[in-house]
Amino acid sequence: MQQVFASIITIGDELLIGQVTDTNSPWMAQELNKTGIWLKRRVAVGDLKEEIVHALDEQSKDCQIIIMTGGLGPTADDITKQVLNDYFGGNMVTDQRTLEHIRYLFEKVYRRPIIQRNLEQADVPDVCTVLFNERGSAPGMWFERDGRVFVSLPGVPHEMKGLMLKEVLPRLQQHFTMPFISHRTLLTAGVGESFLAEMIKDWEAQLPPHIKLAYLPHYSMVRLRITGSGASKEKLENDLDQQFAQLKQLVAEHMVVDEDKPLQQVVGDLLKQRHKTMATAESCTGGYIAHLITSIAGSSDYFKGTVVSYANEVKENVLKVSHDTLIQDGAVSESTVRQMVQGALITLNTDFAVATSGIMGPGGGSETKPVGTVWIAAGNKDEIVTQLFHFRFDRARNIEMAAINALNLLRKFIASH
Repeated sequence: MQQVFASIITIGDELLIGQVTDTNSPWMAQELNKTGIWLKRRVAVGDLKEEIVHALDEQSKDCQIIIMTGGLGPTADDITKQVLNDYFGGNMVTDQRTLEHIRYLFEKVYRRPIIQRNLEQADVPDVCTVLFNERGSAPGMWFERDGRVFVSLPGVPHEMKGLMLKEVLPRLQQHFTMPFISHRTLLTAGVGESFLAEMIKDWEAQLPPHIKLAYLPHYSMVRLRITGSGASKEKLENDLDQQFAQLKQLVAEHMVVDEDKPLQQVVGDLLKQRHKTMATAESCTGGYIAHLITSIAGSSDYFKGTVVSYANEVKENVLKVSHDTLIQDGAVSESTVRQMVQGALITLNTDFAVATSGIMGPGGGSETKPVGTVWIAAGNKDEIVTQLFHFRFDRARNIEMAAINALNLLRKFIASH
């Protein structure tokens, strides 16, 4: 069975200069992959006709599906629709359904005057299939040429997602016969990707051709993902299950979870399974751990709250850290984070707590406590464990590294209790 490849072209000067981050492509890639379509390439181009045309020519050489986002708005720099009309040799016509929808939006939803520029968004090339955009005023467009499918979608994420789910993906599934694609993912912690690669090199070398391994490192964690493709879904799933079972055995001592989920969700699942609660006491991470925890839906079931004790007086007055400890050992010390955990357990009336105190940089370090020094503690009313870290990155990454390692220390503590 022939593999179906796709390319995504994002259009807009704002993407090239970094003013806007492309969040559309990763989401689209995931959805395409679920249907058996492999994303071969992502390309960003500016609002220039020659650049868009060149991208279309190049991507259609080895991809059966080319999906474009952006450039469909009502302003002068939104040129995608006219470029596509010229590229496919069409004439602009008004799509009546879209026109009625635009009038409805302005009269009933937006409740503001409509101008000609808005009405012209209903104009489309007569050589395309119009994809009705129920979430906005710019319709999607579907073109076909030489066995290739070209799709143009709005750049607004909410509108793009609606069109992908309701129009594009179902049509692609009908248009192409695609192999099945499936994944298995596990998360490891406390070990580098090169060490992992050495551990599993013999297993990796014997993988069958239709199964590939990917290493995905991120902030002291490494995800290992195996991906397979094949004509038979049942056979593919069986093959992946067998290989994944072997992989899990090989990395068992470093494995956090055998699913593709973030560490904060793993911690939350452990707490829910035990019907326990947690809190954070954060100095150097400034509430970032609490942010990660509460980014998971349902975290109110187990997360009590946080004390962001950035100043020593908050450590003393709220968390009851000893003044003598702060004077003698300093805020960045094992004794301080131990007392921060004790204070959080009492103040927030919780079963588990984790605390951080460190020097994130770029200033504030010393010879004995350089920038990147972080003490982390996790525990309950009966026991507290601590760990010292020395990070070497910039401020933002040091904060993220501290938060991830704090969550992992807490995870291991909860799992062992």
